[in-house]
Amino acid sequence: MRNFKRIFSLVMVMIMSMSFLTGCKSDSPKASGEKEKLVVWLPPIGKTDAEVWEPILKKFEEENNCDVELELIPWANYAEKYAMAINAGEGPDVGYMYAEMFPQFIEGKAIEDLTSRLKPEDYENYLYINDGKMLGGLYGLAIEAANPGVLFYNKDILAEIGEEPPKTWEDFVRICKKATKDTDGDGKVDQWGLAQGWASKTFGSLNWNWYSYLWQAGGEIFNEDLKSVRFNDEHGLEAAEFLKSLKFEHNVLPEDTMAKTSSEMVQSVFGPGNAAFTIMLSSTASVFDKSYPDLNWGFVTSLENKSIGTFASVDQLTLMSAAKNKDLAFKLMKHMLSAESMTEFHKSNPRAPISKDEPYQGDPRFKDMVYNEKDAYRPLMVGPHGVEIYEYLWKQLQKMMEGEVTPKEALDEAARYANDLLAK
Repeated sequence: MRNFKRIFSLVMVMIMSMSFLTGCKSDSPKASGEKEKLVVWLPPIGKTDAEVWEPILKKFEEENNCDVELELIPWANYAEKYAMAINAGEGPDVGYMYAEMFPQFIEGKAIEDLTSRLKPEDYENYLYINDGKMLGGLYGLAIEAANPGVLFYNKDILAEIGEEPPKTWEDFVRICKKATKDTDGDGKVDQWGLAQGWASKTFGSLNWNWYSYLWQAGGEIFNEDLKSVRFNDEHGLEAAEFLKSLKFEHNVLPEDTMAKTSSEMVQSVFGPGNAAFTIMLSSTASVFDKSYPDLNWGFVTSLENKSIGTFASVDQLTLMSAAKNKDLAFKLMKHMLSAESMTEFHKSNPRAPISKDEPYQGDPRFKDMVYNEKDAYRPLMVGPHGVEIYEYLWKQLQKMMEGEVTPKEALDEAARYANDLLAK
């Protein structure tokens, strides 16, 4: 599963204050007969990525008389490595980026706009091509998608309390309250409504603890012009007040909710069968299968309040501006994302297809969701200073859940900080 350790201001200030060097590699002329070399940077999706990519890239090398060097970059400090390498003129020709990385690299002109390189058939075939559109251009082609945060529920708990899977916030609260109880008669609550953790030191937990509630309340993070935020409007306030009520009014969160991350809550509470609900990536189902085989679970893609919505990352392949042979590098991108290549890759790393001509090889339990509920899940809107804004918002929401500030105070302070950044 994707590691949510993220970039922050120090390295990104450096990248914006220094000029990008031209060229990924040395400018010295090639020796006679020397092959063109392309460098690809990817994070590890599975344990056998290098073995799976080898024949895919080998085929491209043979067809294009070139060498392709694949480097798998650990998730820890992933974006910092990009920033430092590009500043030193040592970055890749083709890279992999997630949404929060894009603003700084686009502003620094480190990524190519792909609009002029795409053909009408590309827009028809690539399922997530619109998610590559950001900040006035099209800066990526999706390579990883359709793994949303879903509301997992414990079927046995719901059956025991006589409830069906929830559809609305009202259903959700009612079931959470009925599920929260002392099951062994010792006078202490040992079964909870929602296994939710608030202890994460990085903003990745906004994916589970904030975005879905904000969108379901009808809210958004940024205004359309990306010059200010709107998460502190009446919709955002409704979402924040709802979250706080789960802890302080309805008392449906575990007592150590502020001491554990959501992942730790899955391991210690939901997985062992002691909570009605948790929200995590759909791919967490494989963790349940392996570590909690007796867990009888189901899922709801999104609850509904004023709207529906839940977080799903759409990570992209990018054409780096420093690539010397951009035509060849873009051709490599298309080869990696072809139905043939992705079919092979997804045999070892089951995921939903990223193009119409690729067969489905993901978890069969989520196939209907992927094809029929796409409107329910969405990636983040890419906006300037996203990393700093999300970090500060997460800290303010944590203070709210600690009871130190009101929902309005938390959101207004986060918005003040965000709007100051956006005004610069």
